[in-house]
Amino acid sequence: MAASKAEVERQFQQWISGDLTPEAQRNGISEQTLRNAFQGLSLNWDLPDLVPPGSAPPKQQDQSQAEFSSPGAYFSEKRLQGLAATGRSLADQYADTLRRIEATYGVPGRIIVAIWGRESGFGRAKLPHSAIEVLATKAFMSTRRDMFRSELIAALHMIEGGDISASRMMGSWAGALGQPQFMPSSYLKYAVDFDGDGRRDIWNSVPDSLASIANYLAQEGWQRGRDWGYEVSIPTSVTCAQEGPDLARPISSWANLGIQRISGRPFPAEELQASGMMLVPAGRHGPEFIVTPNFYVIKEYNNSDLYALFIGNLADRIAYGSGAFQANWGNVGKMLRSDVLAMQKTLVAKGYDVGKVDGLAGYKTRRSLGDWQAKNGLQPTCYPEHSLKARLK
Repeated sequence: MAASKAEVERQFQQWISGDLTPEAQRNGISEQTLRNAFQGLSLNWDLPDLVPPGSAPPKQQDQSQAEFSSPGAYFSEKRLQGLAATGRSLADQYADTLRRIEATYGVPGRIIVAIWGRESGFGRAKLPHSAIEVLATKAFMSTRRDMFRSELIAALHMIEGGDISASRMMGSWAGALGQPQFMPSSYLKYAVDFDGDGRRDIWNSVPDSLASIANYLAQEGWQRGRDWGYEVSIPTSVTCAQEGPDLARPISSWANLGIQRISGRPFPAEELQASGMMLVPAGRHGPEFIVTPNFYVIKEYNNSDLYALFIGNLADRIAYGSGAFQANWGNVGKMLRSDVLAMQKTLVAKGYDVGKVDGLAGYKTRRSLGDWQAKNGLQPTCYPEHSLKARLK
């Protein structure tokens, strides 16, 4: 193994000099920057998802695995309470800065602080890895080489532009940088100098970090003055098969169907004529929501419904002292991916649009199941479950 590692290291150095360096130079990276970045660089063999030259890539995820664990596990109450307590304190500490950021970018401070907490523990998470080492290792031998190669070129542009030196560019095991956990391409696009010192420092400057998060969301379409969404109760007379960003309607229209906030408070008057979307991530087996387009902007930061719900819930705790979602997550997430995949294929054959046929129940799969259930005399639950396996063939 030692000999084979030595051979791979040799190939890595050849790749840097013969392949990566010419591309970087074509992209305007100077010899000085390349020398500073790559001098003494070696592979980091401890990173996950590595595919050394000559080895086979890992097999696609086993379709016999459960689709995912219960969403409830994602919303650890102990973790959320801890983040909220620290978040409230820091929101007070940086209140003036957050007010200026919201005035500039239109993104509420509670959302910014929630993302800050979720991504890096409010800047307290350790960033133990050299970003150049991580990005170069993964660009040379990982399951997503092309993506990491482009991020490595972006990191070299950061060094070339004087944003930070190669030796000080520290990040996560995946190459995410600083307190907002930006990839280098995101840094180049979204990072801002908000403290006025002439540098976009997302490692050491809290104002730069918070404003950069806000600029990210603003550029991705954050709608000023709107919330992220509301936990609701959907009457059984209203089908859950109306989910998704492509089925938006005015929030007043949802309210007219009998959908109410679970808190008992009315929807804000200024939101009633604006668009909202139904979201039922566990179908009828979990919390139900009406979300705004800003929910999908949060998903641009991390493309996961559960991530965006986590951020929204944490933001509400920080600003309003609210607690967990009131509805419980049911016994979901136990289906085998192969079973969900079989259901998707059957639905497609029947003419339904399930989105990606991958064994994962996204919103198009959930609402297609709900439509099928209704057409076959079943109460729609909009979620793949064992009782449907025999019937949906």
